[in-house]
Amino acid sequence: MRPLAAAIPDPASASVFGMPLWLWVVVGGVALFGAFQAYYWIGHFLGRRLYASRIGRRISPEGIRAAENAVRRWGAFAVYGCFWVPVLRHTLPWVAGVLRVSYPWYVVASALGCLTWVPVTSFGLYSVLWGWVRLAAESPAAAGAVALAVLAAAVLLVRWRRRRRTARRAEQERVTRSDDAPCHDGSHA
Repeated sequence: MRPLAAAIPDPASASVFGMPLWLWVVVGGVALFGAFQAYYWIGHFLGRRLYASRIGRRISPEGIRAAENAVRRWGAFAVYGCFWVPVLRHTLPWVAGVLRVSYPWYVVASALGCLTWVPVTSFGLYSVLWGWVRLAAESPAAAGAVALAVLAAAVLLVRWRRRRRTARRAEQERVTRSDDAPCHDGSHA
């Protein structure tokens, strides 16, 4: 039996393409922080014209509405929270600029988001990938089965979300049509 210390790799020795993992995390955090500042100022200068731009058209109207509601309700705290919510992470910084969130609070919230989200995601992703590689080295069949299970779960999740979105749109259209139609007794006509 190996001693416990020999079974646990030194976290400082991990590297990707020869660069220590901790340095990748620092560089990634700084880059993400810079991108968040650029998104804010682009949204700030373009204002509502951003929504009609090519970037704005790529963001769904539902995504923009969700980001606007989050910013109006939570302010700069929504900026921190958006790091942990995939759709908002790519929408909210632009919208925060359009809605003119207090920039000093935005900087604090985005810095805290980068300081917490980047290391957790980097080390978590690194652990999952290397765990799968280790499994593949020991049992390629098991690693293949795990990869297929993850792929199947992703496909099922995407299909479930699309069905839910389609059902939500159909319900909104039904409600809109019923609001436009006169009452059976003609009292709203």
